[in-house]
This record gives sequence, structure tokens and C-alpha cells, in this order.
Amino acid sequence: MDSFVRVWYRGHVVFYLIAPLTLLFYVLSALRRKLYKLGILKSTRCDAKVIVVGNISVGGNGKTPVVLALASYYKNKEIKVGILSRGYGGKSSSYPKEVTLATPASEVGDEPKLLKSRANVTVVVDPVRSRGAEYLASELGCDVIICDDGMQHYALKRDVEIVVMDERRLGSGFLLPMGPLREGRWRLNTVDAIIHNTSSDVEEIATLTKEYSMALEGNSFQSVANPERVKSIDSFLGESLSAIAGIGYPQRFFDTLNSMGLTIKTAIPFADHHNFEPSDIPSGTVLMTEKDAVKITAFAHQDCWYLPVTAKIAPEFYEHIDNLLALTANTVKE
Repeated sequence: MDSFVRVWYRGHVVFYLIAPLTLLFYVLSALRRKLYKLGILKSTRCDAKVIVVGNISVGGNGKTPVVLALASYYKNKEIKVGILSRGYGGKSSSYPKEVTLATPASEVGDEPKLLKSRANVTVVVDPVRSRGAEYLASELGCDVIICDDGMQHYALKRDVEIVVMDERRLGSGFLLPMGPLREGRWRLNTVDAIIHNTSSDVEEIATLTKEYSMALEGNSFQSVANPERVKSIDSFLGESLSAIAGIGYPQRFFDTLNSMGLTIKTAIPFADHHNFEPSDIPSGTVLMTEKDAVKITAFAHQDCWYLPVTAKIAPEFYEHIDNLLALTANTVKE
């Protein structure tokens, strides 16, 4: 499946067979945007500044570290900040659902659980983002709301839109289902910032939007079973290791481990938001992402380790976002 996704992302002549479906997707999505622009479909304003961190392609591109970085930035400025997520993969009996440190990932999803444990700010999940945003603003008193994904959720008005893009960039350049794009390349010129999550040199992709590079830094591993146990990267050198990843682009994590000089004997990719079972975890030393770790805490063996990462983005990025929040009123991006 992973190899199929890579071919699909890059493009292949065989996918021209479903071109009529892509044309239908284009027509329907364009009509939907038009209906929001005309006010026929309702877009809701909440009493808080709203920042949407998303992308125009499917698959994980590194949004979560950006959300964490922004949440930390505003928390350090003593601004009441909240994070809003759809809660993909979670099954709660009611919404909006506030995430606590004790809430299981099976109830709210892996990303909200990670966001709560790392940022320790207010986190709410709600499939209806406009309702969740209203709850964060009116009931929980948040002044800034950071949406983890939701770029195409036009029912929620927003002040700032940030696209996160990895080394796959726009893939084949085709809309779904021929290619990975939810919206066309034109959309990049309507957002407020593009962050490139890649270790290679950044080539600007939009003419009207400010672009920034991001580096993910991880300096040590923590035990899944007991996060207080920490091991340096060097302590794994020379060992024969296994690695698992249930994220949007597992190869990125495996490449990161290889770049550290680690010897990965077995690399096992899983689908994004994979619901792990004990049988998925190899014996011996196993390395994984923090997003995966929050889902296996209950059955992780003592030699399971995750790599916490922190996004490093230029100070100019935060200044740019602050200026936008100071100057803009809530409007639906066209």
C-alpha cells in the first residue's frame, strides 16, 4: 500500500483513467467555495482570533509541530490559546469534547492527545469545527484558536491561514482522486504563509505568499512505558533497531532515523492514524513517533522509545502572524 501511495503521489499515466472523477471533484469543490462566498452556505464567526494550520494536499505534512510551536509561542506571551481538532480516529459520545491529560487517545484521536500532553493548553475536539471554535471562545475563554487542519472547512471563518508542505510538495499536481490535491495550486496565493517541512533547500512555490523553512529537532528518545526514562541518540548507535510509523508519510520518520546514523533493521509503515494492536509492535528495541506512542502506552514493552520533535521556525514567521492578527478582521479566505 505504501508503494502504491508513493506512485499515486508522484503521478502515473494509469490515473488518467479516473480523470472524469477529478473533473467532478473540481466542479463540486468550486461550487462549494462559491456558495460560501455568496453567503448561501453559512460561515460562522467566533469571538476569538482563528489561525488555521493545514494543507491543500492529503496526507500528513508536519502540521502538528507547527500547531505546537504556535501554541507555545502564544502561551509564553500569556495569551489564552486553545487548539481545535476534528479528532480523527477518536470516538467520543458527545461533542465538543475537551481533552485532558487523562483522556485516552481512542476517545479523541492521536493528534489531540499528543497536542494536550506536549503543549498543555486547552484542546477541544469536534467534527463540527465552527461549533468547537465557539465552545473554545465563549465557554473556555480562549482569545486565540489554532485549528489543526481544516483549511477547506469554510464553515468556520478565520483570520490567518498557514499551509505546511513537505518535500513531496504538490505531488503530481492533480486534484483528487487522480492526485493528492484537495485544492489547486492557485490556493497557495490566497493563504498567509507557507511553511516548508523539509531538510533540503526550499524552492519558493507561490508568488504572493511569504514562505518559511522549518527544521524538526529531536535530540533524545523517551520511553513509551515510562517517559521519565530518556536515552540519547548516541546510546542507540551500533544497535540493530526496528522502527514503526503510523503517520501520513512514514518514510520521513525512517529517513530521520537514518540521518542520525542509526541502523534500522526493520522499518514498518502503517496507515495514518493506524489503530495499533500489541501484535504490531516488534520485539527488541523499537523506535517510533510521539504521535504513535500515545496510542500504545497501555501495552508498550519496556524497549519501546519515541522521538519528541520541536519545530524551529524563524522569528520573522511569528512576527508576520502577529501583524496579521493585529490588522485583520475575521473573514473567509477566498
